[in-house]
Amino acid sequence: MGPLPTRARLFVVLVALVAIPMVAVATAQVRHHFVPVNFIGLGLLLVLTHSMGSRGSRDLATIALTSVITGATLPLVGPWGAILLVSSTALAYDRTPAVKRVFNTSQVIIAVSVAAWVFDLLGGSEIHAGAFPYLLLPFFVSLVVMCVVNGFLVAVIVHLHQGVQMRVIFQGTMAGSVLNYVGYGLFGLLLAVLWSDNGAGVGPAAAILVLLPLYVARWAYEQYAEQQRAYDRTVRTLIAAVETKDLYTRGHSERVSAGSVLIARKIGMREDRVASLRYAGMLHDVGKLGVPTRVLQKTGRLSAEELAAIQLHPVRGLEMVREIEFLDEAFAGIMHHHERLDGQGYPMGLAGDQIPEFARAIAVADAFDSMTTTRSYRGARSTEHALDELLRCAGSQFDPVMVTAMVAAIKEHGWEAEAVPIFPTVEQALAEELLDPELRHFDHDDPIEFASPRGT
Repeated sequence: MGPLPTRARLFVVLVALVAIPMVAVATAQVRHHFVPVNFIGLGLLLVLTHSMGSRGSRDLATIALTSVITGATLPLVGPWGAILLVSSTALAYDRTPAVKRVFNTSQVIIAVSVAAWVFDLLGGSEIHAGAFPYLLLPFFVSLVVMCVVNGFLVAVIVHLHQGVQMRVIFQGTMAGSVLNYVGYGLFGLLLAVLWSDNGAGVGPAAAILVLLPLYVARWAYEQYAEQQRAYDRTVRTLIAAVETKDLYTRGHSERVSAGSVLIARKIGMREDRVASLRYAGMLHDVGKLGVPTRVLQKTGRLSAEELAAIQLHPVRGLEMVREIEFLDEAFAGIMHHHERLDGQGYPMGLAGDQIPEFARAIAVADAFDSMTTTRSYRGARSTEHALDELLRCAGSQFDPVMVTAMVAAIKEHGWEAEAVPIFPTVEQALAEELLDPELRHFDHDDPIEFASPRGT
């Protein structure tokens, strides 16, 4: 986050001024219900978990633990105690800028204060933490309220800082936060029940039973997510190299990947296979690194040797990535995405069900993106025209199931193709197309290339 404008800083001050009296009142009220073990134990846990996430950015495991402990404060120490305890996070070791730290602490205090008021209003304060079933309603409602208030305050500060509409920010924040708040909060209720003397009677040791497994699970998930990010960085490096050589296909790999995923989800493919297909779509043209740049960027007529060099790129692509173990089934998509259902494709002339499912999906997404982006020898076609062309070629060039899925997905989700600049030799390329449509420099993903008088 960059420097805050004056109006955003004033809002931070306002939020802090609202939070401070709440803490003061809570401090005065809580002495009547002070239970040293609960306050000291929960306070230390809150400060500790906040400090764990102070090294630049808070990871998912830290956020989960803090949310669980915050949820446990309401049933264990009551509304006023909860307000006082969440304010203790200001004592945590934190390297974030002072303004951001003040806002974060203050907005949490306000959100918990409103939630605590709702919890008390619904009778939650009168129910002991061990009375699990009776706590569910006030506890659940207070969690939702906490999420709403938190989301609203974040939406305001982002709006004042970046000028984004509050409605857009709030909807985005709520969509991604409500389930997390409720889920972690219910773990907080479990912690409170186990901790309470009238519950399972475990006491502070309940923190180990609840938080340690949760921390390990979220840490493992974060390691998996980091591994996926590393995979993405590897793939994107290869894509960047390809697009440096082939100027006409900037962004093409990403769009083919997105289109392939749309098809996969429409036909009900398992999510683990969808992830592998996504990589296959990104890397389907990686073999172009083995094709001479002068051939890839040539706008005139291709010789037989040059055409053969281009048609070898699926094989070269497989050779380049076959040692990357995480690609798994993606290899088949990279190798065979230029095969045709009628057996007239390349590199192996496979037909029908001999063509791997990944390759059949990529072929459709590849052709669709080719038709809807500008090439040196023609302008971009409309989405409707491209879909009609896919339907025309279904059964001969493309798998009808994949085409039907692509058409349905585009109609449901839409498609925004990114045009590629037209190069100065467009007139020459158009002339080549008119003179010899079968030997002109074409994008080999385009089904128009096969619309010859022979009907192939």
